[in-house]
Amino acid sequence: MTSLRKLGSSDLEVFPLALGGNVFGWTADQEQSFAVLDAYTAAGGNFVDTADSYSVWIEGNQGGESETIIGKWVKARGNRSDVVIATKVSQHPDFPGLSAANIKAAADASLKRLGTDYIDLYYTHSDESEVPVEEIIGALDELVKAGKVRHIAASNISAERLRASLDFSEREGLARYVALQPHYNLVSRDTYEGELQNLAERAGLAAVPYYALASGFLTGKYRPGTTVDSARAQGAAKHLDTERGQKVLAALDEVARAHDAEVATVALAWLAAQPTVAAPSASARTVQQLPALLGGAELRLTEEEIGRLTQASA
Repeated sequence: MTSLRKLGSSDLEVFPLALGGNVFGWTADQEQSFAVLDAYTAAGGNFVDTADSYSVWIEGNQGGESETIIGKWVKARGNRSDVVIATKVSQHPDFPGLSAANIKAAADASLKRLGTDYIDLYYTHSDESEVPVEEIIGALDELVKAGKVRHIAASNISAERLRASLDFSEREGLARYVALQPHYNLVSRDTYEGELQNLAERAGLAAVPYYALASGFLTGKYRPGTTVDSARAQGAAKHLDTERGQKVLAALDEVARAHDAEVATVALAWLAAQPTVAAPSASARTVQQLPALLGGAELRLTEEEIGRLTQASA
């Protein structure tokens, strides 16, 4: 059984792979989503990551489709207390931004869709520099005090704004961010490494990186001369044209062969081994895609293998 990891300074213990809910209501319908959620939890997984805006980018969708599916699944399985649910605020078309009033209204809407009384981890989805951190943290603190949110976190935030938020929380004795969701993977390291990662480490924040597999590129299925039938193919295939992308694929292939593992498994294992990372976030639209992701939570790379991948991705 894979050991759970403590999420920063919180009392949350999570499986070291967060199941991304962005595909629920998009490339996975309700039946497929239930099957993926069932298989993930059957394997010991307990950490489901979604957002109130998933999947508003699909014609005919309103946003909140992913939360609704997760809520129906939790109700059908009766397992709310066994699952850590993370969701986000600021990008739903009916609840845009991070004003105090909007944060509280969006949280109520998410709670209704999820069919639950509380959100385990509530992220600001994308920071808004024009809104004072005092207003954002104040609103999030009210949600925590009301019992609607257990812990708070931030995504897509600068080191400067994160530091100001943490300082304000500590100065005023208010709810404090316990986790961070950065864009981070083997072909996108400067989006997290450096000042932001150093701050997270000093502050004891856990990282739950999104785009952990670079929109599928780090699964290894994108190769020169191949065509992949995927809604994210264009974003993933662009890495094939870069020297870094080619070096990373070659190193991943080599390490994967040594472990008789999938390329995606190795990419996730490298990410899970990085400082501050508690659980990479990755999504599966079918049950068949899950084993490679779950393997990343179990595979332990050697220091030499981690170094080889790190050098290839430099």
